[in-house]
Amino acid sequence: MRSRLLATGATLVLIGAGLTACSSSSGSGSDGPVTLDFWGWGVGYEDVIKEWNDANPDIQVKHTDAGGGDESSAKLLTASRAGNAPDLALVEFTTLPAMIVADVPLDITDYVGDIEDAFTSGTWDQTRFDGAVYGIPQDVGPMALTYREDRLAELGIPVPTTWEEFGAAARAVKEKDPNSVLTSLPASELGFYAGVAAQAGSQWWSIEDGVWTVGIADEASLEVADFFEGLVRDGAISTEPLLTPEYNAKLNEGTMLSWPAGIWAGGVFYGVAPDTAGKWAMSPLPQWTPGDTKVAYQGGSGMIVTKGSEHPEEAAEFAKWFNASEQGNKLLLDSRQVYPASSVGQEMAAESEPPALMPQQTDFYQTAADISSETIPVTWGPNVNLAKSVFEDQLNKAIADGTPWRDAFAATQKAVVDDMKKSGYEVAND
Repeated sequence: MRSRLLATGATLVLIGAGLTACSSSSGSGSDGPVTLDFWGWGVGYEDVIKEWNDANPDIQVKHTDAGGGDESSAKLLTASRAGNAPDLALVEFTTLPAMIVADVPLDITDYVGDIEDAFTSGTWDQTRFDGAVYGIPQDVGPMALTYREDRLAELGIPVPTTWEEFGAAARAVKEKDPNSVLTSLPASELGFYAGVAAQAGSQWWSIEDGVWTVGIADEASLEVADFFEGLVRDGAISTEPLLTPEYNAKLNEGTMLSWPAGIWAGGVFYGVAPDTAGKWAMSPLPQWTPGDTKVAYQGGSGMIVTKGSEHPEEAAEFAKWFNASEQGNKLLLDSRQVYPASSVGQEMAAESEPPALMPQQTDFYQTAADISSETIPVTWGPNVNLAKSVFEDQLNKAIADGTPWRDAFAATQKAVVDDMKKSGYEVAND
């Protein structure tokens, strides 16, 4: 039986080969400073590295932009296998379990005891597996609803607080403005469907005493499938791909009215529709049960120290400063422009100006902090890459053929269970 793995997060993507990476950490000699290689994507690292290097002449950090998502993960895995991994790397929560299976990150439990209180237990669960810590959380993406405040008001449609209200709002948009749609939820968005299934009480993967149970086709998930299938069949929501030129045009012209996703959605929208700033707002994700405010994470990342690092203690010191200190979190907010995972960062965010997409929403970060405090730990298994591929194929087929969506969920579960058994995992499902 394979080693036990408890993985929490939003979506897991197992990755394959990438390209050759830079060398692991190196010093400039016994009398010189330690030099750490760090891989991370996104904006603002120049400010972060300069501030650290100026204050820490004995521990210098070099940054490489290795790309984000699957690209970064593929490079990291390839580099680790070749013995050329960086000392530190930013890794999406969705990818971290795959990295652990591949033996890339170091268990840094002994290095992080002094920052245990910097993150909530649910946030630590994004990087803590089977009691061991494999990374320090940096940013989180609790699910929320980003919506066109002006268009909903113009149409006289209240902001939905439950999924039942969301369905009613979607149908009302279609009736009042047939050229507009409340949202698009394509089959490629496994993270969304996994998140709302978890919100409904599903556990797509769970493990007890080394035995896995897969629940992608449990009753809660099938009811979620039925709900969104009904909206699509009524033409109330779309399943067109996200962030294509056509999709972005609808954002700019005001005919795509919302996106239920991580709270990072506003930053994505601002990148493709900056002229719509001031017309959007963010509210808590609609609830399946009125009064139940818990949501899952969709997205987020943490910093790992790799097993290839020759200076793991120094690497952990930089990661702790960056992600858990006030100074580091100020840089996360001002330079990196991400929603911090740490409690102190979220408290600082509450005092910050709202995001550029919604400058009028002065309570944005307080709302984000409230949402983040009510997140659901979600367990992921070792072959979510397979689940993602099968789910997208099967759900696209169901959409095209008009067959029940629940059949796509069931087909995904069967493929996942069969694959896990073939790979040597003990699985309780028949």
